Amino acid sequence: MLCTPPLSFSDPIRSMRCLVINLDRSADRLAHVIAEFGRIGVAFERIAAVDALQRPDLSQMPMRPGALPWRLADSEVACLLSHRACWSILAAGDDPYGAIFEDDVVFTARAGPLLADSSWVPADADIVKLETFLQKTIIGLRRSGVGHGFSASRLYGVHVGCAGYILSKQAASTLLDATEEIGIPVDHVLFDPVLQPKPDRVVYQLSPALCIQEQHLRPGTAQLPSLIRQDRETRSPPNGSTQEPMKSTRARVMREIGRLSRRISELRRFRHSVIVPFEHRGKPMRRPHTQHG
Repeated sequence: MLCTPPLSFSDPIRSMRCLVINLDRSADRLAHVIAEFGRIGVAFERIAAVDALQRPDLSQMPMRPGALPWRLADSEVACLLSHRACWSILAAGDDPYGAIFEDDVVFTARAGPLLADSSWVPADADIVKLETFLQKTIIGLRRSGVGHGFSASRLYGVHVGCAGYILSKQAASTLLDATEEIGIPVDHVLFDPVLQPKPDRVVYQLSPALCIQEQHLRPGTAQLPSLIRQDRETRSPPNGSTQEPMKSTRARVMREIGRLSRRISELRRFRHSVIVPFEHRGKPMRRPHTQHG
């Protein structure tokens, strides 16, 4: 593994502001996340999630033309709006960085010290992904230790999921502007190099991961299953049509793939494909053989 001298870090040392998205009707998830933060000794602020069941207007919300060849499910729109509420708080605040979590997050035992101190965050970071989906992604070979057994590397590949990430104040403001028109799921807005609205954004991946969604710890028997998985399987095309959005999206995606392919070819020797590991109760988690990408 190619290592480099330590990155320059944000200064001065200060506690990380942690925001947790939670539906008013999800008391079980709130109890879960209170226990998780209590276990690692970190405080958090609860942010009331936008509830798709209470917002029938979401189905009528206009989607950004050509963003995707299907319409986002109401729960996906609500999820993005919930994250935008957190971005608004961070953009209006004084903290240079803040951490955002969903309420099904599970922390590794060593998470506390990193969340209690933002000085380790790379100074050029727009986003630091704290989570792993236990699926392969592309990260830079160059890494820097950030303390307590963790390291940070540039994230270049798609790595979906937004149950835990750190966002800079400036990036929060940029994301708010970029998502005034909705059309892409929030995890792709954040962690998909093709679909993200700002291609020059600097994204890091923490390794091993600081957290994971509870559903990945017990596939098939999760106590906190995804609330939007079923909606994603029943998405309908915007305005009842697929042809023009599909064509527009295909052309745009192909252009982006070409650009990214050229960029990857230039820097291939500085990147590699990995499954970001996660340690749970002192044991490394492994991707179940039944889980498909």
